[in-house]
Formats: sequence, structure tokens, C-alpha cells
Amino acid sequence: MEFQCELEDPISWRKLESQNIVHRLFNREVYSCPPGTCFSQARKFYTHIVPNFSVLNVEKPPCYLRKFSPDGRFFIAVSYDQTSIEIYDFKGSEAGGDLIKNIKGDVIPGSDDAEEPSTQVRSKIFSQFLQKRHVVRVTAGEEILNRECSLFTDDSCYVIVGSSHLLPDESSSRFYDVYRNNECITPNYRLVPEDYTLSIVALKTGIVCDRRRFRLDKIYLSHNQGIYLYGNILAMLSVQQQVIHVFQISPHGTFIEIRTIGRFCYDDDEIFYRQTSHHQARTLNRPYTDKSINSLKHRLLVYLFKAAKNGHIDQGIRSFYWAMDDLLNLRMGKLQLLDEEHLLIKYASEEVVTYRNGDPTNMPSLFVVYNMNTTEILGVYEHTSPELLKLMESFQDHFRNSWLHLQPQFPSSPSSSIHARRIQQMFKWTLIVAKNGGQREAISRMLTQLPISAQSYSCSPYLDHALFSYDDKWVSQLERPKTCGDHPIRFFTRDSGMLRFKVNTGASERQISTNNRRLVAFIFHPFEPFIISVQRTAAEYRVNFHIRKCPS
Repeated sequence: MEFQCELEDPISWRKLESQNIVHRLFNREVYSCPPGTCFSQARKFYTHIVPNFSVLNVEKPPCYLRKFSPDGRFFIAVSYDQTSIEIYDFKGSEAGGDLIKNIKGDVIPGSDDAEEPSTQVRSKIFSQFLQKRHVVRVTAGEEILNRECSLFTDDSCYVIVGSSHLLPDESSSRFYDVYRNNECITPNYRLVPEDYTLSIVALKTGIVCDRRRFRLDKIYLSHNQGIYLYGNILAMLSVQQQVIHVFQISPHGTFIEIRTIGRFCYDDDEIFYRQTSHHQARTLNRPYTDKSINSLKHRLLVYLFKAAKNGHIDQGIRSFYWAMDDLLNLRMGKLQLLDEEHLLIKYASEEVVTYRNGDPTNMPSLFVVYNMNTTEILGVYEHTSPELLKLMESFQDHFRNSWLHLQPQFPSSPSSSIHARRIQQMFKWTLIVAKNGGQREAISRMLTQLPISAQSYSCSPYLDHALFSYDDKWVSQLERPKTCGDHPIRFFTRDSGMLRFKVNTGASERQISTNNRRLVAFIFHPFEPFIISVQRTAAEYRVNFHIRKCPS
């Protein structure tokens, strides 16, 4: 009787869409898509055109590979001496098809004792895909380029790069050059003042269009932490001087200074201050000796005082006065542009800003939303604010600003993808149930992402959670080095669960000491099936290409 009941109610299998690309092309011709879904339906064809072939240990020019331009036409690299930018033309994902059409399997090993055809492919494939266009000398003297700093303009015409020069220890003779206002940070062994230069390079012509120099300063250039580009507005945070410089990038590739935020917020504030200050005309006015609070910090204190007075802060005015000294000691550590007018600024103690504290996760900090045009503080959030976390989860596309280069827009973030949201909720739950964890600790840990660095997320369709399923422990949209696994990274199609392609980094080919941490950084083309993986172990760099091989 039980057996008959099971037969009467069988398992209903989910009907899968045909995985044959010919069937999908035919259905696209015959049937019309539901309104508003034509682009998303067309994007599903990426599940058939995939980088299914790996070439390990590619021979490359002596340079550090960096990034593709937003339109995918150009690729930039930094020379080994870190003085020049190398600009390459990308020849397309099928440029190396003739080299690999007779190679069997889905990987060319990187060992030196490989067969002759494999060795020939490894030596020629770089020039097949990337053709050198310009070598641009950017720095002068002893300056060196930061190889992890680059910002592309929206039209892919220009790239902004940063360089620095470590100065000899002459702080005694340059005291007032280092301390230019009363908010300046005291240098230490982790924060040493340097000379910095921001340069704009035209990708098509290879010409350095403009430069801006900042002497005896500290700017975090790595991973674009201290500079942010939104449209044609560039914001740069001087950590040493506690000043925000705002520029506009002109159509001709030059810096146009708009404003400087910090000691003063309006352009004419300094004129008014000099007219009304009590310093005598003959007295040399040193801003470092000012007893007044600078304009931006004063606006923050006024906002918090009004919030305490109106009962929006626990214990009201008493808590504000109790925290007054800590608020005065806060320093700006990071920023990002939310749009052309609004800044998100992270304030923390000097120990956190200068990285003297090993674990800044649980250290108090404030996130401030500031309107540059009206000079108003619009919001202040603590590092454990559930409200800010909810805003980040609901509008993460706006925090990332990754959709600026996407036409049409296909972001894959927790605010626009149910699969990315599920991954983030699992991570959040892991933090809550972990040892010494909890809701407060989870919020603090997740808000360490803010402010998000500019152009730090890849928009490749092969990282779209709606199309592919993969383990984000080994690869993710965030362009940061990951731990290199011992096995290839597998990508499954989201609609069918079938294995579509594998990214082989060649980690299992070599026996590497466990003391050396193996890292790999992935460089995805914005829309073509082409991936570059750069594997680093100690001082050794290996470059792998992951390309599409047409079935024979």
C-alpha cells in the first residue's frame, strides 16, 4: 500500500531550458522575450561562450600587469622599474585561436619540460592577445609608480596613476611643511611623509596630459584607497594634512581644482578668517598653532551636539560632553564619493588611521555623509550602526558605483542579486555565531568595507551570480589577491547546475613550502571570455591566460 502511494505522488522534476546554443539562437529568432528582459536573456549566451582553456606560465614582458580599461580596448601595465606605464591594445578573445587549435585537453602546463608545441604557445600567446601601443615615462627623478593605483575615466580616454618619493629624514628643517594645520598627524614608522604626484595619461596617444604634486604628505595610493573618481570628479584625501582635495577632470585630460576641504570648507573662508582673526599683522601666522577647530570638524561637532540635544543620542548632552575629547582626536582615514556632491568620510582615532593598531575592526569610528556644495553634514553613523548596514545592503550598487561603466546595467551585488544576498547573509550569520561573535561584532566587521575604493569591483559576466555559481573563497568580484587553491576553480551554470568551465592556476603542479603563502590575483576582461591570473609566491610571479577554445 505504501509503495502504491509513492507511485501516485511521484517527484516532479524541474524542466530545464535547453543547453544547446543552437536551440537558444533559434528560440531567440522565433520567440519574443517578455517586456524588459531582452538584455538579460541575451546575457545568458555568456554561459556558452566561456574561457574554457588555460595556458600556464605565459612568457610576458618585464612588467607588472594591472587592468583593462572600462571599454576593454586597452590594457595597462607598470614597468619593472616602476617609472613607466605600458599601454597595450587588446586584440580580442579569439586572437590566439590558431595557436591552440591543435592542442588537446583544456590546459597547457607551465612546466619547462613540456612538449614543443606547448612551449611555443606559451612564448607567443602574450603578443597574440596584447600588442604594445605605448611605453609612457611618467615619473622623474627617484619617484616610483604605485603599481596598485589606477583610475580610468568613464570614456576610457585617460588613466590616472600615482607615484611617490620617499624623502630623507629632514623633519627638523621642514617642521612647518609637515605640520600645516592643527589637525595634522604625527609621523611615525608606519606613516612617513613622502612626495606624491598624480598624473593623467592619454591612452590613445600615450601623452602625460597633466600632473599635480603634493609635497611632504601621506596619501594611501594602494588599491585606490586615498583617491576616488566619480564621473569627472576626483577626490583625494591627504591623511597627513587632513585635507580633501577635489578636482574636475577636463575633457582635455587636465586637473581643474574645485575646492579644498578641511581647515576651511568655502573658498572665501580663509579671507574672512584673516580679516577677523586676532593675530597682529606683523605676527607670522602658523596654522599649526591655531586654537580654533577647523571648519569640517566643527560642522561634525555641531551636528552631533544638535543630535544629542534633540534626544537622538543616548544620555543626551551628557554623552556628547563625555566624548568631546575623543571626537576632537578623530582623524579622517578614508573617503569615497557617493555622487558629484556627497562624500562618505570615515573618521577614526589616529592609531587606526596610521595603522598602528593591529586590529581596527573593533575600534570606534564614525561614518560621515558630507555635502560639498552646501558644506552640511547630512548624517553620522557609528561603526556598529544597524541603519548604515541596512543602507549598505539595500543600496550596495550605489556604494560600489560599479554600474557607471555598464550599459545596460548588470550589477551583481547583495542589493540586486538574490544569490549574492544569500552569500552575504551566510557570511553575516557566520560572524554572529562565531566564538566571541554577536550581532554588534558582525555589523562592525561588515561595515569595515566602507568606504569602498573606486573601481575595485569587476563587472565581468563570468562573475555574475545570476549566470554562474562558484566558490567566492577563491575568486570574487572584488579585485584583491586571493589565496591560491590546490585545485582548479569550477564554474557551474546557475540555471542547470552543469559544470561549464574551470580556471586552472597550476598550483598543484609544484611542491611549494607551506611557509610561503600562495596568492593569486585575477584580471577579468569587462565582457569578453578572457582572464589573466597572476600567481605570486614569495618573490616569484607566474602569469596564466584563461581563454576560449572553440570546439573542433
